[in-house]
This record gives sequence, C-alpha cells and structure tokens, in this order.
Amino acid sequence: MSKTMWRADLNPTLRPVVSDVVRQHVEQAAFLWAQRDTLMMAELPDLKAVAGVDKRLEANLDALRIAGSAGWPFILAAYEDFPQKGELFLFTWFAIEQADRKRIAEAVELGRQSENGRGVVGALIWHKPQTIGPLVRDWIGAQDAFQRFLGASACMGHKVDPKQMLARLVCDPDTRVRAVALRLAGTLRRTDLVAEIAACLDDIDEPPRLWACWALAELGSGDLATAGLRKVAVAGGPEAMIALRAAIKAAPDKDVRAWLVELLKSPETAPLAVRGSGMLGDRGLLHWLIRQMRVPALAAPAGAAFLELFTEAREDGRLFSIESSLLGQAFADHFDGDPPFLPVADNVKDWAKERNLLD
Repeated sequence: MSKTMWRADLNPTLRPVVSDVVRQHVEQAAFLWAQRDTLMMAELPDLKAVAGVDKRLEANLDALRIAGSAGWPFILAAYEDFPQKGELFLFTWFAIEQADRKRIAEAVELGRQSENGRGVVGALIWHKPQTIGPLVRDWIGAQDAFQRFLGASACMGHKVDPKQMLARLVCDPDTRVRAVALRLAGTLRRTDLVAEIAACLDDIDEPPRLWACWALAELGSGDLATAGLRKVAVAGGPEAMIALRAAIKAAPDKDVRAWLVELLKSPETAPLAVRGSGMLGDRGLLHWLIRQMRVPALAAPAGAAFLELFTEAREDGRLFSIESSLLGQAFADHFDGDPPFLPVADNVKDWAKERNLLD
C-alpha cells in the first residue's frame, strides 16, 4: 500500500501527504509541548533546555502548517488514542492555525473536560496575540466561566491588559477566573485596582487569596500581604514556593532574614528557610549553603538555593548526583539507598574554590 494519502475532502488543493511522516510530526509536536510545559512548571525552569525544546517544537508545527487541513485525521487520532495535555495543545493550536471555528469550539469543550485546560491555554499563548484577539475578545466577557478563564489566561500569557474588564474579572464569580485575573493585575502593575485586590484577601477560596497577596506584593503593598503569604509558604502546599518568593519580596530584608532564622529553628520549616535563602540574592551565603548540603534533610533546598544564586552551575555535571557513593553514607541511610538528585557538597565546594567564591 502506498504511504501517500490523498484527502481531497479535507484539502481542496489536493496536496499529497505522506501519512507516516505527518503522524510522526503530530506525535513529536504533542510530546514536545507536554515536555516544555512540564519543564516550565519547575520552580526554577531550565530556560536553556526550554529554548531547545521550543526550536524542535516549532519545526514540527511548521511541518503541520505545510500539511494543511490534511493533518486533521492524524491530530484527531492522536487525541483519541492519548487525550493528554500535549495532544490537547496540538488540537487547539491547529484549530486556531486553520481558523476552524467548529474545531476551536470542540477544543474548548475538550479543555473544559480536562483537568485544568492547560493544553488549550498553551495553544492560545503559543499563537500571536493578533491571531487569537477575536477569540479572546469574545470569551473574556462571555457568560460561560470556562471561556472567561481562557480569555483571562490568554491575556496573562501574553501580558495584555484588558483595561476596564480586568476590574470585573478580579471580582468574577468563578474561582479560576478570579485567580488568573489577580495574577494578571499584579503582573501588569495595575495600582488602580489595589482596593479590589485587597478585598480578595478574604476570598472564600485559597487560590484567589494567594494571588491577591502576590499581586499586592508586586504592587508595593506587601504590608497587607505578608501574613497571608507566609501562611501559605509554611503550609507547604503546591503554591508554597510562589508564596515564599512573594513573601521575601514583600517585606524589608531585615524582617525577612529574621523570619527565615525563626523557620530554621524547627525541623519542619528548616527546609523552607534554606530554600528561601537563595531568594535573597546574597551570594555571600554560599559557604553556609554548602554546609546545609551535607545534611540529608536540607540538601535538596540547599541545592535549589545554590542554583538560583549561581545559575552558571547548571552547566557543570559534577555538582549533582543520585549516587550514594558520592553523597555519603548518611544520605544512603536517610533515603533508604535511593537518594534523589542532590548536590555533592565536596564537588560544589571545589567548584566554588576554582572560581574564588569562598574568600
């Protein structure tokens, strides 16, 4: 059987499509965007790695642009076989690329049924603002909460100010919409909305409360937000690092350091304090961080703090390991012989000495 498939019903130009090649581009594009999304969710994303993924992803998307509407059967089959975020991204991206209103509506419904709609939001962010502008303008004031969420998320992804609409979104009845709108207000430095944002500190749902605190910290009203941010950070939930970073930004340096010292006194909160030290921007803490790397319970946050202060260290493959023989017996015992990827304190010390960082 020929590998060439003609799809005259989907492609009026009768462009020949090599099925195996198009299928491979579909699979690669979905995989690469999912990989990119996962990388970007890291507390400290490796932007160099992300840039490499982006180049490969765009190459595969270009191939699908060339295939045109004949790519649809492969995209639909991929989503049917594996309805995950990468496949949803590709479905949505292609629907927008093709300006196919019917497929765009289907993508919205698929996003609504997914856990968080990340694939749909990712596709909106990948396209240029002028391409998605008509969709966003329709959605952002829609009666449907999920469409408003998509519209607000697109604005957030492209850092576009919806002007007077943002005040309405900050007070939206939908939790997800409020959370995104509050984050957008802080990102855009909308100081005219401080009163509306402050009112959200008493929101019945935690995500809007967190993002209200975060936005106030961004807007220079950290005195209103510090207590809430510290509470979320210490609670240790999925947004703890966001809250920790904002809490450190919200208060004077002297107060922040005093708070971190208090956290260090408890085994439960000491890892948070060690991680927070890297957010201070003080490279003079390196010697202290190396000491924390020798403590199994504190090594991971010490390593993350180190990489934040010395981003160039990512390039040296000697500095982190999963090998107990390199980390030491205390790590083997603490992690039952299976330690995670952790800094090797001696190697980090040698690296720092080579660069005269431990004077």
